[in-house]
Amino acid sequence: MVLFVTGVCGRDCWYCPLSETRRNKRVVYANDRLVKSPDDIIEEAEMMSALGTGVTGGEPFLVLDDVVRYCRLLKEHFGPDHHIHLYTGIAPTKAQLEPLRGLVDEIRLHPPQELWDGILTGPYAASVRTARDLGFSIGIEVPSLPGIEALAAILPELDFLNINELEWSETNAQAMRERNLDLEDGLHNAVGGAEAWAAPLLDDPKVHFCSSDFKDSVQLRERLKRIAANTARAFDEITGDGTIIYGILELEGDDLPLALSENINDIEISGNQVEMAWWMLAEMRDRLPGRKYVIERYPNEGIVLEVTPL
Repeated sequence: MVLFVTGVCGRDCWYCPLSETRRNKRVVYANDRLVKSPDDIIEEAEMMSALGTGVTGGEPFLVLDDVVRYCRLLKEHFGPDHHIHLYTGIAPTKAQLEPLRGLVDEIRLHPPQELWDGILTGPYAASVRTARDLGFSIGIEVPSLPGIEALAAILPELDFLNINELEWSETNAQAMRERNLDLEDGLHNAVGGAEAWAAPLLDDPKVHFCSSDFKDSVQLRERLKRIAANTARAFDEITGDGTIIYGILELEGDDLPLALSENINDIEISGNQVEMAWWMLAEMRDRLPGRKYVIERYPNEGIVLEVTPL
């Protein structure tokens, strides 16, 4: 599960992909669910059978008390094997890290691009050593940018270096254009040349490259499949991408057609809409008055992807 604890951040990275609904906003999201109470966090984690949680932002250390509370809640509910990693843009000190001991398993640092050349002499190297002394797994996670090969100097002190393929977004598009960057292709958000910048580091076993395609086609899909498996109704069809498909009949009056009355256990009625297996609606369409269509959407009342009239 991705636990977004705040949109507020003390940095202004030109490549930041955060949307306007989150950037600089004091909001909390568990995956895509706006969190109104801590119970929402547990419910979302259970809904997707989460094996762990990634805490991110904005800057989580700006709301450290909240992070401690949320992580303790997750560990107490799911047990110590629920793996929690925290992503931060600052170089946290011992005083900042100590409250997270026993709650966060792994720290992922994001040093700014301008400090990569001198990474061994700056505050982030000190944070790496402090985190290791306190018992955390420690690594760096940054986007693939020009000059990233300078991080090879600190690799011996890290447990890992995660490189995310630089991605184009609505909020960083202008900054991308100002730097004469463009999309790799018309199918994904990857920026052209981003993988090549990371190439000098990719032979090291500590380095992991996460492509834009992988995030779209694997990480999101697996999350949706877990949620669908836990929330789909008996008549929902779960696709290989983790979306669900079902049929809808819009009633023209108040009475349920006889053909559906005989299948009352296989339908769900909401207002003037009858939801059912799409194949059942297709087979019965000539006997059912009213507008009929098939819906494909993300599970648990997620966004609608396609509406197909019958």
